[in-house]
Amino acid sequence: MHESGTGSEADPKGGNGVEHVFLALERELAVFLRRARASSGEMAREVHPELEPAAYGLLVRLEEAGQQRATELAGYFGVGKATMSRQLRALEGLGLVAREPDPADGRASLVRLTGEGVVRFRRVRDARRDRYVSKLAGWDRGEIAELARLLHQLNARAGS
Repeated sequence: MHESGTGSEADPKGGNGVEHVFLALERELAVFLRRARASSGEMAREVHPELEPAAYGLLVRLEEAGQQRATELAGYFGVGKATMSRQLRALEGLGLVAREPDPADGRASLVRLTGEGVVRFRRVRDARRDRYVSKLAGWDRGEIAELARLLHQLNARAGS
């Protein structure tokens, strides 16, 4: 057994009874999330200099899922209607999204990316994917697929 002076490697449980693997996971996720937040801000500014970092995820969702109601978007992201409305108004003001009446319910509207929104978003998304390809060039494709699968599983369980 390796002794580090802290006892964390020798004792698989931390001082509060949390297993070492979960502490390691928490640490790595914290670093990953900090970097992801910074990256989101950069990508948002690349789409439009006035775009809020949090709104970038809305563009991702609309591009992937197509037009949706604001309430569906709020539920997907786990935010309130007021927060979602504010973000959508900002995106509309920048010309990146548009609302149109929902044919299934005339009282509701559907949000979609505008042509300008699609062009700007895809340019930034493609550049981001190129960076992933570059950073993971030394990885086996199976490892990348496994990482994607595990992250999907983690995200699916976090939402429930």
